[in-house]
Amino acid sequence: MTDYPLVLIPGLLCDERLFSAQISALGDRAAVRVVDHRGAATMPTLAAEILALAPKRFALAGLSMGGYIAFEILRQAPERVERLALLDTSARPDLAEQSENRRRLVALAQKKGLAVPAREMFTKLVAPSRAEDETLRSVFLDMAEATGVSGFASQQAAIMTRADSRPMLARISCPTLVLVGEEDQLTPPQLAREIADGIASSHLAVVPGVGHLSTLEAPEAVNAALKDWLSA
Repeated sequence: MTDYPLVLIPGLLCDERLFSAQISALGDRAAVRVVDHRGAATMPTLAAEILALAPKRFALAGLSMGGYIAFEILRQAPERVERLALLDTSARPDLAEQSENRRRLVALAQKKGLAVPAREMFTKLVAPSRAEDETLRSVFLDMAEATGVSGFASQQAAIMTRADSRPMLARISCPTLVLVGEEDQLTPPQLAREIADGIASSHLAVVPGVGHLSTLEAPEAVNAALKDWLSA
C-alpha cells in the first residue's frame, strides 16, 4: 500500500458508485476516499471544502467534473497533491453554448424531475454502442436521483465558474495520468491530448470503444492504468 491516500472525485450527477470497481481494485494499494460535491455552487469553494477534509498529502483522481475540481485543488494547494489522474475531462472553461445547455437541463429538472434530463444526458455519456445498456443506464439514473435537483443545480453552477486551466498545465510536476475513452462524446480524445501535451510528467491512455463514463464502461482497463499510475 502507498503511504498516501487516494482521493477520488466523481463527475456531474455521480457518486461513489462511479468508482465502485476502482475502490475494490485499488484498496490494497491506497486508502481510498470518494468526495461528495453536491453542496457548493462555485469551483473555488468546492475545492476549498475538499482540501479542508483531505489528508495533508494525497493522490488525486477526478473524472469529468471531478477533473475540473482537481485543477482547482492544484491551483489552491499544489504541494499537497502527490500524483494526479485526470479522467475524461477538459482543461478548458465552459463555452457560452455549454453554459446555456446546463441552464436548460437544470430548468428541465426543476420542472419535470431529474430523471428527464438524466435520461437525455446518458446517451452522450457512454459510447454509442452502450446507449441502450440498461444496466449502465440504471446505475447512472440511481446516482442522479441520489444527487437530487438542488445538488444538480449547484453542480452545474460550479462547472460554469471553472477557470481556464490550460495556462497552469506546464506548472504541474507530479506524476500524471490522462485517460480518456476513445469514443468520449463530451470531452473527446483531442482534449485529453491537449492536457497531456501540456504536462511534462504525464502519460496519456486512450481506452478503445469507451465513452465518457470510462470507469463504468471499461473498469478493468481503467483499473490497470490507475495501478500503473499509483506505482510509477
